[in-house]
Amino acid sequence: MSEGLNYTFLIDTFFVALSGVPITLLVTIVALLIALPLGFLLALTRINQVPVLNWFSRIYVSFVRGTPIIIQIFIVYASVPLILSLFFERYNININVYDINPIWYAFIVFSFSTTAILIEVFRSALSTVNKGQLEAAQSVGLSNFQAYRRIIIPQALVVAMPNICTATVNLIKATSLGYAMSLQEITLKAKVAANVGYNYVEAYIDIFLVYIILCSLVEYGFKLYEKRLRRYKYVSA
Repeated sequence: MSEGLNYTFLIDTFFVALSGVPITLLVTIVALLIALPLGFLLALTRINQVPVLNWFSRIYVSFVRGTPIIIQIFIVYASVPLILSLFFERYNININVYDINPIWYAFIVFSFSTTAILIEVFRSALSTVNKGQLEAAQSVGLSNFQAYRRIIIPQALVVAMPNICTATVNLIKATSLGYAMSLQEITLKAKVAANVGYNYVEAYIDIFLVYIILCSLVEYGFKLYEKRLRRYKYVSA
């Protein structure tokens, strides 16, 4: 520290950390593609008080809220290979579970945690739409599916979008915990580069910069989309 920062390493490692962005984005996109429809459907079960599914959703959300994501990672990373190994042995499938790319575990963990967050996001957003609009849509001959697609969802999305943006940014930051599964994302790549000369301060600065840039771009994209969605708010006002 007394010799100051190694600026050459700082610049070089910035690009090393940047090379982890595609993995971070891939995990984020896959987790969202799974969590968005699943979270929406489970939110509907909460709103409509569907007996078993409502009970399941409540426990699921409570579990995710009450456990750190790093613990969820360790549970999945330890239990899934064990379950798969037993399954493969039982059906004589010649696959070594320990050769499976850790990105598949990342898809499971981050989809699992993001779905729970989005259940509450959609539940609160759908609750802001007047129930009379669904009844009005049904009275003019629209099915429930058509009413949700054309009337309810566009309005709920306007309300939900800021929280979906926050959930996405939090998801991107949470992927930094993927190093626990040896996932080749931003944090792991920078830390491995730092191990050679113990330039951890420079590596952490690079990680900080890459996440700031990435999250700012994502937030900007969401703001543009939110602005586009606002026309539904004006129509319904």
